Amino acid sequence: MKKSVFDLEHQNSNIESKIIVSLERLSQAFRVLLWNESKAFSLSPIQIQIMIFLYSHSPEKRKVSYLAEEFNMTKSTISDTIKTLEQKLLIKKEFDQEDSRSYVIHLSKKGKQLTEKISLFSQQIQIPVDRMNVDDKESLLFSLLNIIKHLNTSGVISVQRMCFNCNFYSSDHSGKKHFCKLLKTKLADKELRIDCPEHLASKAV
Repeated sequence: MKKSVFDLEHQNSNIESKIIVSLERLSQAFRVLLWNESKAFSLSPIQIQIMIFLYSHSPEKRKVSYLAEEFNMTKSTISDTIKTLEQKLLIKKEFDQEDSRSYVIHLSKKGKQLTEKISLFSQQIQIPVDRMNVDDKESLLFSLLNIIKHLNTSGVISVQRMCFNCNFYSSDHSGKKHFCKLLKTKLADKELRIDCPEHLASKAV
């Protein structure tokens, strides 16, 4: 019977388990930092996450249906969140002239100013990452991208706009040499993207 990574006896003698538990601790740190930010600005964690997403992504991604897929939530839950943000005067809707039920969500001036502040919530995690040497950063990025690709492929997480599942991406047999067919250039590990605005989902991930 396979043992849980949280079984201490197994964990302490198994490097893979230690890595997984370390990732779990990091996810906990993100939750704590996000929750602290939400209390400071009287917003829920998902409201903060949506505002940050709206701030940094193009109009075609700023729709309820896309947000629902992005955050693995129902459309009704996202709609309720958008309604609350609208009541707080943090967003505004731009309705489709041909379909009054469809709209693009924009941050208001007040919303943009607030998002510029709350989007810095992860700074404490960035500090030790900044201190790493370049080789360690590149190795860590490459490893994390592979983990995310697997989670995406297995259906655990849905929308991913990373190089590894993009139609423009290709690599050699070892998977260590990368090429972008859109930019028509080789990519170093540090140039691999986790959220690319030009991403085109590959038919076979």
